[in-house]
Amino acid sequence: MAGAARKERGVITVHGFSVSGNCHKVRLLLEQLGRPYRWVEVDSARGGTRTAGFLAINPNGKVPVLVREDGAVLTESDAMLFWLAEGTPFLPDDAWQRAQALSWMFFEQYSHEPYVAVARFICGWTPLDSPRRAELPRLRERGHQALAVMERHLATHEWFTGARYGIADIALFAYTHVAPHGGIALDAYPRIRDWLARVQATPGFVPMPAPDADAQALIDRS
Repeated sequence: MAGAARKERGVITVHGFSVSGNCHKVRLLLEQLGRPYRWVEVDSARGGTRTAGFLAINPNGKVPVLVREDGAVLTESDAMLFWLAEGTPFLPDDAWQRAQALSWMFFEQYSHEPYVAVARFICGWTPLDSPRRAELPRLRERGHQALAVMERHLATHEWFTGARYGIADIALFAYTHVAPHGGIALDAYPRIRDWLARVQATPGFVPMPAPDADAQALIDRS
């Protein structure tokens, strides 16, 4: 197993919010690698990332945060995916294919997550009278633009990481599969829906936990 080859680095700790896509992508890769890890739940929706203890680990006040056994800290979810996948089948060996995978990961963080994920957050974790809800029409429009780019890619490719499933797929899966939580329906994207099913069928796949009852109630009313 690829995870076994990394045991010499020790058991890592991940501080994360389980219903966050950025956090779930790290957990999903760890599970699929079979790598031992310790999970510390941080409720970022209720101020868990603003405490003095958390800010001492990550002054940027965001999850996830990965801490090695030697105390070294890594932030930013896609950087964690890249580091964890090094030397495993989840990251291509070929330099051009690696660059292609990274290009989709940059796309995810710049053209996808800021719209799809933020729309979901506003719908599920802000009050119904929040002024931020005025942002939803624009966020949904831009989210659909990102999904259209993915749909076109999937017309001629099975995956986003190269010839096989890997970290770019994990990065994009995290928030794409819950896009409807933000009012961004996937009905018009049959190739994306098929790709999501392929990701969910990969060995060792673990689903993201559902939002709690309060968040789900807000989503249902959004």
